[in-house]
Amino acid sequence: MIDQPLTGKRILLFVADLYEDLELWYPRLRLLEAGAEVVVAGPDSGVEYAGKNGYPCRSDAAIRDIDVAEIATDRWAGLVVPGGFMPDKLRRESDVLDIVRAFDASEKLIAAICHGGWIPISAGVYAGVRVTGSPGIRDDLINAGALFEDQSVVVDRHFVSSRKPDDLPDFCRGILNVLRPPAG
Repeated sequence: MIDQPLTGKRILLFVADLYEDLELWYPRLRLLEAGAEVVVAGPDSGVEYAGKNGYPCRSDAAIRDIDVAEIATDRWAGLVVPGGFMPDKLRRESDVLDIVRAFDASEKLIAAICHGGWIPISAGVYAGVRVTGSPGIRDDLINAGALFEDQSVVVDRHFVSSRKPDDLPDFCRGILNVLRPPAG
């Protein structure tokens, strides 16, 4: 029997053109393997978006259709933000920022890897949070009030962050540790 500790948990994952292929697919597949329901949301529903390396991903939902009020309920357990060039465009969308703020207000998982940290930065949720990210956004993280650490994964309460695709195993372990129900 396969251990599926995340059965019944629903995770939102952002997508748009030029996402970092591995940083979307590796967590998506790992979360599905652990029993979670993963909803991939992009600017539009049912659209195929191309990764930086050409791998496609079709969105399940439009970001604008995610009901922010439902984030505080048991309907959602967390958010995963891959890197690539995608975060620089998505962070300009008010719906994206409202979603991130709602996950933070509910103290639910916000996981960002590489340049994915740009989205929580723009949402204003990283002040005082221990994080890591791509060296290319180190100054942005620090200027946003985050406490930067150069580690493969940093977990601070409901925040999980990593630097690059090579960190994906640690990133996913961090995500799973935050999402697992408490023992006992």
